[in-house]
Amino acid sequence: MESDAVPLYVVGLTYNLKKGIASEVEDLEAEYDDISTVHAIRDSLKKAGLKVELIEADENIFYRLQDAKPDIVFNIAEGLRGRGREAQIPAILTHCGIPFTGSDETTLCIALDKALTKRLLASYRIKTPRYKVIDGVNTGSIRNFNFPLIVKPNAEGSSKGISEHAIVKNPEELKRQVRMEYEAYGQQLLVEEFIRGREFTVGIIGNGSETRVLPPMEIVYNDKNSKNNIYSYNVKKNYEKYVTYVCPPDLDKKLLDKIERTSGKIYEVLQCKDFSRIDFRMDEKGELYFIEINPLPGLAPGYSDYPMLAGFSGIGYNELILMILNSALKRYGMKTVNV
Repeated sequence: MESDAVPLYVVGLTYNLKKGIASEVEDLEAEYDDISTVHAIRDSLKKAGLKVELIEADENIFYRLQDAKPDIVFNIAEGLRGRGREAQIPAILTHCGIPFTGSDETTLCIALDKALTKRLLASYRIKTPRYKVIDGVNTGSIRNFNFPLIVKPNAEGSSKGISEHAIVKNPEELKRQVRMEYEAYGQQLLVEEFIRGREFTVGIIGNGSETRVLPPMEIVYNDKNSKNNIYSYNVKKNYEKYVTYVCPPDLDKKLLDKIERTSGKIYEVLQCKDFSRIDFRMDEKGELYFIEINPLPGLAPGYSDYPMLAGFSGIGYNELILMILNSALKRYGMKTVNV
Protein backbone atom coordinates (compact mmCIF):
# COMPACT_ATOMS: atom_id res chain seq x y z
CA MET A 1 0.00 0.00 0.00
CA GLU A 2 1.43 3.37 -1.04
CA SER A 3 1.92 6.15 1.52
CA ASP A 4 -0.33 9.23 1.47
CA ALA A 5 2.65 11.42 2.37
CA VAL A 6 3.59 14.13 -0.13
CA PRO A 7 6.72 12.93 -1.96
CA LEU A 8 9.89 14.98 -1.60
CA TYR A 9 10.38 15.01 -5.37
CA VAL A 10 8.74 14.09 -8.61
CA VAL A 11 11.44 12.18 -10.48
CA GLY A 12 11.16 11.83 -14.23
CA LEU A 13 12.73 8.64 -15.56
CA THR A 14 13.86 9.11 -19.18
CA TYR A 15 14.67 6.04 -21.25
CA ASN A 16 14.67 4.41 -24.68
CA LEU A 17 13.17 0.95 -25.04
CA LYS A 18 14.04 -2.02 -27.19
CA LYS A 19 11.25 -2.35 -29.75
CA GLY A 20 12.10 -5.73 -31.22
CA ILE A 21 12.72 -4.24 -34.64
CA ALA A 22 13.50 -6.91 -37.21
CA SER A 23 16.99 -6.46 -38.64
CA GLU A 24 19.88 -8.44 -40.09
CA VAL A 25 22.06 -6.60 -37.56
CA GLU A 26 21.69 -8.65 -34.38
CA ASP A 27 22.72 -5.86 -32.01
CA LEU A 28 20.66 -3.05 -33.59
CA GLU A 29 19.01 -2.19 -30.27
CA ALA A 30 21.85 -3.26 -27.96
CA GLU A 31 22.10 0.12 -26.24
CA TYR A 32 18.41 0.43 -25.46
CA ASP A 33 16.79 -0.89 -22.29
CA ASP A 34 14.23 -3.57 -21.55
CA ILE A 35 11.16 -2.34 -19.70
CA SER A 36 12.24 -4.52 -16.77
CA THR A 37 15.23 -2.21 -16.20
CA VAL A 38 13.00 0.85 -16.29
CA HIS A 39 10.67 -0.76 -13.75
CA ALA A 40 13.59 -1.78 -11.51
CA ILE A 41 14.85 1.82 -11.33
CA ARG A 42 11.31 3.10 -10.84
CA ASP A 43 10.71 0.69 -7.97
CA SER A 44 13.98 1.68 -6.26
CA LEU A 45 12.99 5.34 -6.40
CA LYS A 46 9.44 4.68 -5.22
CA LYS A 47 10.72 2.69 -2.25
CA ALA A 48 12.42 5.92 -1.13
CA GLY A 49 9.03 7.66 -1.13
CA LEU A 50 9.52 9.49 -4.43
CA LYS A 51 6.93 9.95 -7.13
CA VAL A 52 8.19 8.60 -10.45
CA GLU A 53 6.99 9.63 -13.89
CA LEU A 54 8.06 7.35 -16.75
CA ILE A 55 9.10 9.45 -19.76
CA GLU A 56 10.00 7.64 -22.96
CA ALA A 57 12.63 9.71 -24.77
CA ASP A 58 11.09 9.76 -28.21
CA GLU A 59 10.08 12.63 -30.54
CA ASN A 60 7.40 13.69 -28.03
CA ILE A 61 9.87 14.27 -25.20
CA PHE A 62 9.08 18.00 -24.81
CA TYR A 63 5.36 17.29 -24.34
CA ARG A 64 6.09 14.44 -21.94
CA LEU A 65 8.31 16.68 -19.82
CA GLN A 66 5.65 19.40 -19.74
CA ASP A 67 3.06 16.89 -18.54
CA ALA A 68 5.32 15.23 -15.94
CA LYS A 69 6.75 18.45 -14.45
CA PRO A 70 9.68 16.63 -12.81
CA ASP A 71 11.81 18.20 -10.09
CA ILE A 72 14.73 16.15 -11.35
CA VAL A 73 15.22 13.56 -14.09
CA PHE A 74 16.92 10.21 -13.66
CA ASN A 75 18.29 9.81 -17.17
CA ILE A 76 19.17 6.50 -18.82
CA ALA A 77 18.12 7.52 -22.36
CA GLU A 78 20.57 6.64 -25.13
CA GLY A 79 19.06 8.95 -27.76
CA LEU A 80 17.54 8.07 -31.08
CA ARG A 81 20.06 8.77 -33.82
CA GLY A 82 23.35 10.38 -34.77
CA ARG A 83 26.85 10.48 -33.35
CA GLY A 84 25.75 12.80 -30.53
CA ARG A 85 22.59 10.90 -29.61
CA GLU A 86 23.53 10.28 -25.95
CA ALA A 87 23.74 14.06 -25.53
CA GLN A 88 20.23 14.70 -26.86
CA ILE A 89 18.21 14.31 -23.66
CA PRO A 90 20.75 16.07 -21.39
CA ALA A 91 20.86 18.97 -23.87
CA ILE A 92 17.07 19.23 -23.81
CA LEU A 93 17.01 19.09 -20.02
CA THR A 94 19.72 21.73 -19.77
CA HIS A 95 17.78 23.92 -22.22
CA CYS A 96 14.62 23.52 -20.10
CA GLY A 97 16.45 24.12 -16.82
CA ILE A 98 15.56 20.69 -15.43
CA PRO A 99 18.12 19.01 -13.13
CA PHE A 100 19.18 15.50 -14.14
CA THR A 101 21.45 12.66 -13.13
CA GLY A 102 24.66 11.83 -14.94
CA SER A 103 27.10 13.69 -17.12
CA ASP A 104 26.07 16.66 -19.21
CA GLU A 105 25.63 16.80 -22.96
CA THR A 106 29.23 17.83 -23.68
CA THR A 107 30.79 14.92 -21.82
CA LEU A 108 28.35 12.40 -23.30
CA CYS A 109 28.89 13.74 -26.81
CA ILE A 110 32.67 13.44 -26.52
CA ALA A 111 32.67 10.05 -24.81
CA LEU A 112 30.51 8.33 -27.42
CA ASP A 113 33.15 9.18 -30.03
CA LYS A 114 35.87 6.69 -29.06
CA ALA A 115 38.64 8.28 -31.12
CA LEU A 116 37.86 11.81 -29.92
CA THR A 117 37.99 10.59 -26.32
CA LYS A 118 41.34 8.87 -26.91
CA ARG A 119 42.77 12.00 -28.55
CA LEU A 120 41.72 14.15 -25.61
CA LEU A 121 43.01 11.74 -22.96
CA ALA A 122 46.32 11.29 -24.80
CA SER A 123 47.02 14.97 -24.11
CA TYR A 124 46.92 14.01 -20.42
CA ARG A 125 49.30 11.09 -21.02
CA ILE A 126 46.65 8.43 -20.67
CA LYS A 127 47.97 5.45 -22.64
CA THR A 128 45.68 3.91 -25.25
CA PRO A 129 46.32 1.39 -28.04
CA ARG A 130 47.54 2.80 -31.35
CA TYR A 131 44.45 3.52 -33.47
CA LYS A 132 43.14 4.99 -36.69
CA VAL A 133 39.68 6.15 -37.73
CA ILE A 134 38.56 5.29 -41.24
CA ASP A 135 35.50 6.61 -43.02
CA GLY A 136 34.40 4.15 -45.68
CA VAL A 137 35.99 0.87 -46.73
CA ASN A 138 39.44 2.06 -47.75
CA THR A 139 42.02 0.56 -45.37
CA GLY A 140 45.01 2.12 -47.14
CA SER A 141 45.74 4.42 -44.21
CA ILE A 142 46.34 1.45 -41.87
CA ARG A 143 50.11 1.22 -42.29
CA ASN A 144 52.80 -0.13 -39.96
CA PHE A 145 50.24 -1.37 -37.45
CA ASN A 146 50.98 -4.50 -35.45
CA PHE A 147 48.44 -7.26 -36.02
CA PRO A 148 46.13 -8.46 -34.58
CA LEU A 149 43.89 -5.42 -34.86
CA ILE A 150 40.35 -4.90 -33.64
CA VAL A 151 37.66 -3.21 -35.73
CA LYS A 152 34.63 -1.54 -34.18
CA PRO A 153 32.16 1.27 -34.88
CA ASN A 154 33.59 4.53 -33.58
CA ALA A 155 30.38 5.82 -31.98
CA GLU A 156 28.56 2.91 -30.37
CA GLY A 157 28.32 1.39 -26.90
CA SER A 158 27.24 -1.89 -25.29
CA SER A 159 29.78 -3.78 -27.48
CA LYS A 160 27.61 -2.95 -30.48
CA GLY A 161 29.41 -3.93 -33.67
CA ILE A 162 31.95 -6.06 -31.82
CA SER A 163 31.62 -9.70 -32.81
CA GLU A 164 33.90 -12.72 -32.68
CA HIS A 165 35.16 -11.58 -36.12
CA ALA A 166 36.19 -8.12 -34.89
CA ILE A 167 39.80 -9.18 -34.33
CA VAL A 168 41.70 -9.45 -37.60
CA LYS A 169 45.10 -11.07 -38.10
CA ASN A 170 46.16 -9.78 -41.53
CA PRO A 171 45.34 -7.11 -44.17
CA GLU A 172 42.91 -9.37 -46.02
CA GLU A 173 40.84 -10.02 -42.88
CA LEU A 174 40.99 -6.30 -42.10
CA LYS A 175 39.54 -5.34 -45.48
CA ARG A 176 36.78 -7.93 -45.16
CA GLN A 177 35.82 -6.89 -41.62
CA VAL A 178 35.88 -3.18 -42.41
CA ARG A 179 33.59 -3.73 -45.39
CA MET A 180 31.17 -5.82 -43.32
CA GLU A 181 30.98 -3.36 -40.44
CA TYR A 182 30.70 -0.28 -42.63
CA GLU A 183 27.83 -1.85 -44.56
CA ALA A 184 26.10 -2.84 -41.31
CA TYR A 185 26.56 0.38 -39.29
CA GLY A 186 27.25 3.08 -41.90
CA GLN A 187 29.61 5.11 -39.77
CA GLN A 188 33.28 5.75 -39.11
CA LEU A 189 35.18 2.72 -37.85
CA LEU A 190 37.89 2.60 -35.23
CA VAL A 191 40.79 0.28 -36.01
CA GLU A 192 43.26 -0.22 -33.18
CA GLU A 193 46.00 -2.58 -32.16
CA PHE A 194 44.54 -5.35 -30.04
CA ILE A 195 46.08 -5.60 -26.59
CA ARG A 196 46.49 -9.22 -25.62
CA GLY A 197 46.29 -9.69 -21.90
CA ARG A 198 43.89 -9.05 -19.06
CA GLU A 199 40.70 -6.99 -19.16
CA PHE A 200 39.24 -4.83 -16.41
CA THR A 201 36.28 -2.54 -15.91
CA VAL A 202 36.01 0.11 -13.20
CA GLY A 203 32.96 1.80 -11.73
CA ILE A 204 33.02 5.33 -10.35
CA ILE A 205 30.31 7.12 -8.39
CA GLY A 206 30.00 10.60 -6.94
CA ASN A 207 31.49 14.04 -7.55
CA GLY A 208 34.36 16.17 -6.31
CA SER A 209 35.86 15.12 -3.01
CA GLU A 210 33.11 12.50 -2.61
CA THR A 211 34.04 10.67 -5.83
CA ARG A 212 34.46 6.97 -5.12
CA VAL A 213 36.38 4.63 -7.39
CA LEU A 214 35.08 1.09 -6.91
CA PRO A 215 37.58 -1.80 -7.00
CA PRO A 216 38.21 -3.03 -10.57
CA MET A 217 36.39 -6.09 -11.83
CA GLU A 218 38.40 -8.44 -14.05
CA ILE A 219 36.65 -10.13 -16.95
CA VAL A 220 38.20 -13.60 -17.00
CA TYR A 221 37.47 -15.58 -20.15
CA ASN A 222 36.62 -19.22 -19.69
CA ASP A 223 38.36 -20.14 -22.96
CA LYS A 224 41.99 -20.34 -21.85
CA ASN A 225 43.25 -21.47 -25.27
CA SER A 226 42.62 -18.21 -27.10
CA LYS A 227 44.80 -15.10 -26.84
CA ASN A 228 42.19 -13.05 -28.67
CA ASN A 229 39.28 -13.12 -26.25
CA ILE A 230 37.14 -9.99 -26.37
CA TYR A 231 34.10 -8.72 -24.50
CA SER A 232 31.89 -8.98 -27.56
CA TYR A 233 28.14 -8.42 -27.81
CA ASN A 234 27.57 -12.18 -27.78
CA VAL A 235 29.82 -12.68 -24.75
CA LYS A 236 28.02 -9.92 -22.83
CA LYS A 237 24.63 -11.36 -23.74
CA ASN A 238 25.67 -14.85 -22.60
CA TYR A 239 28.22 -13.87 -19.96
CA GLU A 240 27.49 -16.81 -17.66
CA LYS A 241 28.72 -19.15 -20.40
CA TYR A 242 31.81 -17.28 -21.54
CA VAL A 243 33.28 -15.31 -18.63
CA THR A 244 33.85 -15.22 -14.90
CA TYR A 245 33.86 -11.90 -13.06
CA VAL A 246 36.53 -11.48 -10.38
CA CYS A 247 36.51 -8.55 -7.98
CA PRO A 248 38.90 -7.53 -6.64
CA PRO A 249 41.32 -8.99 -9.22
CA ASP A 250 44.54 -10.80 -8.38
CA LEU A 251 46.89 -7.85 -8.80
CA ASP A 252 49.67 -6.44 -6.68
CA LYS A 253 48.88 -3.20 -4.88
CA LYS A 254 50.94 -1.08 -7.26
CA LEU A 255 48.98 -2.18 -10.34
CA LEU A 256 45.67 -1.98 -8.50
CA ASP A 257 46.45 1.57 -7.40
CA LYS A 258 47.42 2.46 -10.97
CA ILE A 259 44.08 1.30 -12.36
CA GLU A 260 42.11 3.18 -9.73
CA ARG A 261 44.24 6.31 -9.99
CA THR A 262 44.01 6.35 -13.80
CA SER A 263 40.24 5.83 -13.62
CA GLY A 264 39.85 8.80 -11.31
CA LYS A 265 41.97 10.96 -13.59
CA ILE A 266 39.92 10.03 -16.68
CA TYR A 267 36.67 10.74 -14.82
CA GLU A 268 37.99 14.17 -13.82
CA VAL A 269 39.47 15.10 -17.20
CA LEU A 270 36.24 14.28 -19.06
CA GLN A 271 34.23 16.11 -16.36
CA CYS A 272 31.98 13.13 -15.72
CA LYS A 273 29.19 13.51 -13.22
CA ASP A 274 27.55 11.14 -10.73
CA PHE A 275 28.60 7.79 -12.24
CA SER A 276 30.60 6.17 -15.05
CA ARG A 277 32.30 2.94 -16.05
CA ILE A 278 35.76 2.71 -17.63
CA ASP A 279 37.34 -0.22 -19.52
CA PHE A 280 41.02 -1.15 -19.63
CA ARG A 281 43.28 -3.87 -20.95
CA MET A 282 46.66 -4.77 -19.47
CA ASP A 283 49.35 -6.47 -21.53
CA GLU A 284 51.72 -9.21 -20.38
CA LYS A 285 54.24 -6.57 -19.22
CA GLY A 286 51.73 -4.90 -16.92
CA GLU A 287 51.21 -1.87 -19.17
CA LEU A 288 47.73 -0.42 -18.73
CA TYR A 289 45.76 0.77 -21.75
CA PHE A 290 42.55 2.80 -21.68
CA ILE A 291 39.98 1.28 -24.06
CA GLU A 292 36.83 3.35 -23.58
CA ILE A 293 34.52 5.03 -21.09
CA ASN A 294 30.78 4.83 -20.66
CA PRO A 295 29.45 7.82 -18.69
CA LEU A 296 25.93 6.42 -19.17
CA PRO A 297 26.47 2.80 -18.14
CA GLY A 298 23.72 0.21 -18.20
CA LEU A 299 21.77 -0.35 -14.99
CA ALA A 300 20.01 -3.64 -15.76
CA PRO A 301 19.95 -5.57 -12.46
CA GLY A 302 21.70 -8.94 -12.62
CA TYR A 303 23.11 -8.19 -16.07
CA SER A 304 24.89 -4.85 -16.50
CA ASP A 305 28.49 -4.51 -15.36
CA TYR A 306 27.94 -1.36 -13.33
CA PRO A 307 25.47 -2.88 -10.82
CA MET A 308 27.79 -5.91 -10.62
CA LEU A 309 30.70 -3.64 -9.69
CA ALA A 310 28.57 -2.02 -7.01
CA GLY A 311 27.45 -5.41 -5.74
CA PHE A 312 31.04 -6.55 -5.30
CA SER A 313 31.53 -3.49 -3.10
CA GLY A 314 28.51 -4.34 -0.96
CA ILE A 315 26.20 -1.79 -2.58
CA GLY A 316 22.75 -3.22 -3.27
CA TYR A 317 20.73 -2.21 -6.31
CA ASN A 318 18.26 0.05 -4.49
CA GLU A 319 21.10 1.76 -2.66
CA LEU A 320 23.02 2.25 -5.90
CA ILE A 321 20.11 3.98 -7.63
CA LEU A 322 19.66 6.36 -4.71
CA MET A 323 23.41 7.03 -4.53
CA ILE A 324 23.34 8.14 -8.17
CA LEU A 325 20.28 10.30 -7.54
CA ASN A 326 21.77 11.85 -4.39
CA SER A 327 25.00 12.66 -6.20
CA ALA A 328 22.99 14.70 -8.68
CA LEU A 329 20.82 16.31 -6.00
CA LYS A 330 23.94 17.52 -4.18
CA ARG A 331 25.31 19.05 -7.38
CA TYR A 332 22.13 21.09 -7.77
CA GLY A 333 22.02 22.09 -4.10
CA MET A 334 18.86 20.07 -3.50
CA LYS A 335 17.97 18.08 -0.41
CA THR A 336 19.13 14.45 -0.63
CA VAL A 337 17.00 11.35 -0.12
CA ASN A 338 17.54 8.86 2.68
CA VAL A 339 19.21 5.69 1.37
